Amino acid sequence: MSLGEIERLIQLLARLPGLGPRSARRAVLQMMKRPETLMLPLAETLRRTAETVRPCSLCGNLDTGDPCAICRDPERDRTTICAVQEVGDLWAIERSGAYKGLYHVVGGTLSALDGRGPDQLNIAGLIARVDPAENGAAPAGRRVDEVILALGTTVDGQTTAHYIADRLAASGVAVTRLAQGVPVGGELDYLDDGTLSTALRARRPA
Repeated sequence: MSLGEIERLIQLLARLPGLGPRSARRAVLQMMKRPETLMLPLAETLRRTAETVRPCSLCGNLDTGDPCAICRDPERDRTTICAVQEVGDLWAIERSGAYKGLYHVVGGTLSALDGRGPDQLNIAGLIARVDPAENGAAPAGRRVDEVILALGTTVDGQTTAHYIADRLAASGVAVTRLAQGVPVGGELDYLDDGTLSTALRARRPA
């Protein structure tokens, strides 16, 4: 591996969240010390993951199967859907062990400044799952009774939650939000499991 290739690897790693150029350089040097046990297995895992992992067509979670394992699980409560901003938020809630329903990854938040409107997010997919009749589809299985809006407490997150709640107002489905324990401006993926569990148990009407 030439110096040019090493620098390219450092630049690619530095693009990852939480890794700047200095941290990326340390990671590359560590991998170069043990290429057989670190670098080569990592490269193979990255290749295999890129080839096999895809978003779930129902909820947006990442998995090797479609639908994902959560959507396929017969033990999940299918009357409740928890709407989250990103897949990382879904994983955070799963780690808490406090929720046993289904999920829906919205894929971001509404933002006029960034040019993200409802059409750029997967809000229509959520509405269709909650109220299939809106898209001319016949309801399948048990009806959804509650949608939990777990979109964080940033301004854009709250705007998105309000928009979804308005879209679901005529469906008759209970729309709730996470309650105490989530700080204003907080992102779900950075909260501890206990805080998330408390917020889920104490959710309130949207």
